Amino acid sequence: MKDFLKYVLATVTGILMVAIVMGILGAISLVGLAASSASTTEVEDNSVFVLSLSGTLEERAKDDPLAFLTGQVSENLGLDKILASIQKAKDNENIKGIYIEAGAFAAGSPASMHAIREALLDFKKSGKWIVAYGDSYTQATYYISSVADKVFMNPQGMVDWHGLGGETYYLRDLLAKVGVRFRAVKVGKYKSAVEMLTSDHMSEYDREQTECYINGIWKVMLDDVSKSRKISVDSLNAYADRGITFADVNEFVKLKFVDKLLYTDEVKGEVKKLLKMDSDDDIKQVSLGDMDGVKGKKEKGEKIAVYYAYGDIVDSETGGVVNDDHSIVATTVCKDLEKLMNDDDVKAVVLRVNSPGGSAYASEQIWRSVVNLKAKKPVVVSMGGYAASGGYYISCAANYIYSEPTTITGSIGIFGMFPDVSSLLTDKLAIKFDMVKTNKFADFGAASRPFNADEIALLENYIGRGYELFRKRVADGRKLPVEKVEEIAQGRVWLGNDALGIKLVDGIGSLDDAVKKAAQLAKVDEYYTTDYPDEPGWLESLTSSVSKDNYLDEKLQETLGDYYTPFTYMKKVSQQSAVQARLPYIVVIK
Repeated sequence: MKDFLKYVLATVTGILMVAIVMGILGAISLVGLAASSASTTEVEDNSVFVLSLSGTLEERAKDDPLAFLTGQVSENLGLDKILASIQKAKDNENIKGIYIEAGAFAAGSPASMHAIREALLDFKKSGKWIVAYGDSYTQATYYISSVADKVFMNPQGMVDWHGLGGETYYLRDLLAKVGVRFRAVKVGKYKSAVEMLTSDHMSEYDREQTECYINGIWKVMLDDVSKSRKISVDSLNAYADRGITFADVNEFVKLKFVDKLLYTDEVKGEVKKLLKMDSDDDIKQVSLGDMDGVKGKKEKGEKIAVYYAYGDIVDSETGGVVNDDHSIVATTVCKDLEKLMNDDDVKAVVLRVNSPGGSAYASEQIWRSVVNLKAKKPVVVSMGGYAASGGYYISCAANYIYSEPTTITGSIGIFGMFPDVSSLLTDKLAIKFDMVKTNKFADFGAASRPFNADEIALLENYIGRGYELFRKRVADGRKLPVEKVEEIAQGRVWLGNDALGIKLVDGIGSLDDAVKKAAQLAKVDEYYTTDYPDEPGWLESLTSSVSKDNYLDEKLQETLGDYYTPFTYMKKVSQQSAVQARLPYIVVIK
């Protein structure tokens, strides 16, 4: 009887647990269906699209089911959705203007800021208006907001306008304290990605290239703001040098940085005037989230695929990804490109690249897939914030390459990073080692000692062959002599504007320009785009949102701020492929 009751209790408990799990899954499904059904947005006449520049900008938006369930606003913005929403607002006759709400905004890269700004300029061609307002403006939000017809600011606010500075971290001495050092083997005098772990200062060549692209980015920002606000470039530079950020607030009006100082309720009055509304009427607003459900132009014609490849380039799912970082996984991307190659409905492919590079082996595999794809249909590359080193490797075989003016690209070079923990083990931890071996290199890579001269020579030859292959891929793809590629390679980083002159890219343009070019090469007049790869489902997004590692990573990022990147980079180094085609990308531009 006792055993019988025990088994009955166990069975009942099991049934209850299954019921609870099924109930949770059912609730999630209902929420997903509710979100899906609520995704269709009918825009009322005389509406305003509110573009809130607050949060962290990513290349592609990710659904945040946890934020939806808790009623919170997601802190992640997708560049893809922002650009699509601005285009929808332009095309929708019921939307009369855009209201930019400037907040704490992490733009990701200057190229992403420029892309948003160009989309807003295109919006203005429709004859509709743009109004911007901020309690205060960061330099990034002001750069974007300066495109507006009217720029308003809170009477207690400020405009942060100070110029650009690039700060690099060096961790060699920190690692030395625990008995760890890195031996780097590289090809290319500008290939400075290794310096963060092998030096304590910026090399002459790295300083040269960093100054070049920082000044190039600043020039683009100056020219754009000057044109929109009718302030001379010389004046903008002078204001930055004198620390105008901390000037009396009325100076910003006098110097034409802003048009008027207003409180939030007063700005509403200005918007109502533009909408020709009575003062007691409510403004009809459409948010960025609402714009997801607003119908764009009807899809007709042939399909152009837009494939997003962003993040570090890695061999596999575990090949260097830290927590929830997005990555370009070679095995996955190669399969996806093969499917697009064999899909007869897809007439051309736009490869959207935003990557500082990564594994040289993985880059070569993706390059091969792009070559195969190109043999069957046109491939056009659209470069985002970064398309450097491995990011350029996977781009160079395309039929045509567009970059933003401030895209960081090039960095044609290769290196190997090999950790030496022998001092940690033998000196710090007092571990003793002994060895027997059958051949000269049988103990190659042993943790008990650093590499010897013969082993370094082997590595140098290996890395050198990888560089020669990379250089040849570029020469073949860009139809340049190898000697010419060598002149612009050596790991040198180039800005998009400069890359055009040396034939690393074919044109300066947006993702939309790349799509138009792909359609032209495919000889199709009417077309629509479909984004790839597919976004993760609701359940997958939810489990990712609540994962322990992701939560801890977010808290670590909040705590460390700018110092988060170098600390996580040390973790990546231990996970990623030893041979890398990677940009010296951990430069904090302020």
